[in-house]
Amino acid sequence: MALKKIYGTQNVLEAARQRIRNIFANGLPVYLSFSSGKDSLCLAHLTYDLILRGEISAKQLTVMFIDEEGLYPSMLAAAFRWRDNFLRLGAKFEWYCLEVKQVCVIDNLSATESWITWEKNKRAVWMREPPPFAITEHPLVPYAGYCNYQTFCINRTRDGIQMIGIRATESIQRLKAIAFIKLERREKYPIYDWKDSDVWLYIKENNLEFPEAYIRLYEAGVPKARLRLCNFFGDSSIQGLKWVAETDPELWSKIERRYPNAYLVLLYWDSEMFKRQSRRRTQMEVDEEQQDYKAKLYDLLFVSTQNYPIPSDTFKLLKNWRRMIIALGAYMSANHYKRSYEAILSGDPKGRTYRAVYTQIFCEFTNQSRKEQARRDQR
Repeated sequence: MALKKIYGTQNVLEAARQRIRNIFANGLPVYLSFSSGKDSLCLAHLTYDLILRGEISAKQLTVMFIDEEGLYPSMLAAAFRWRDNFLRLGAKFEWYCLEVKQVCVIDNLSATESWITWEKNKRAVWMREPPPFAITEHPLVPYAGYCNYQTFCINRTRDGIQMIGIRATESIQRLKAIAFIKLERREKYPIYDWKDSDVWLYIKENNLEFPEAYIRLYEAGVPKARLRLCNFFGDSSIQGLKWVAETDPELWSKIERRYPNAYLVLLYWDSEMFKRQSRRRTQMEVDEEQQDYKAKLYDLLFVSTQNYPIPSDTFKLLKNWRRMIIALGAYMSANHYKRSYEAILSGDPKGRTYRAVYTQIFCEFTNQSRKEQARRDQR
């Protein structure tokens, strides 16, 4: 379904403030998801500022920080700062160090939810110890790997409203998810319409201290639009391991001890293992025989599926890929086939690449149809 954008008269800052006021006006408990990233930093400061102004109540607020164990030191420092800030205002701050599942793109050479943070039987190789005030056990996580942290947060906040710093411009998937969200959902996104420029401008104008890791990643060549900080092994932040290995030997040794396969990022970053489409990979593969990814994808999906090492949490989504090929195969290019094939083999547990490819095919077909119609109209 096509998306239609409607522009209002308020700027994004005032709109965000009004959304936060509306959320607190419900009288329900409000849970702020804080990650120390740039987006949640802006959302936290907006909420903090409205409390100082007396426009919302700190007594309604609980800030939730999910400690993913594998975090940059500057992210932890930001979490400690904001814990102190909110506690001084009388709000609650819950720091969780739980045995929840996370996506890991280097475990078993696939993107699977197999990385379990703070796994008790692996305490000897933990990257660090949890802070003394951390919550390390919870009834909603009865055993290690019972759920991922997103599911835990949804279940934990059922009695109130959860505020999350998700923005629509981060990906086409998030844009679609926000566009079709149901009104009765308890998850709210006050800064969903902010652009990257809005985020960095807000940080500058309010002189906010942000994690230094952003600067280091930018210096290492990571584009501004892809500056994301989360656990080291996630698909959107794995590139940060290259920088850590080059600049922080002590932290890198902790990462390797926790996950011995981490070195694969250094060896195979510019390869299909990490679904990279970089110029360096193109140069590396220039002498390779041209591969027929259409034939390879058809073989994977319809002929010899059992012969491919497909990650288990991606295997259950194969029916979606098959439907897409059947419905849109006539409009797919060689690049679409290649992206689909590599995504299935390397792992796509949340269907992000599937949705991205589907949307790309649809948009390219629509644009081409418009161009052809315009040429016919000119004749």
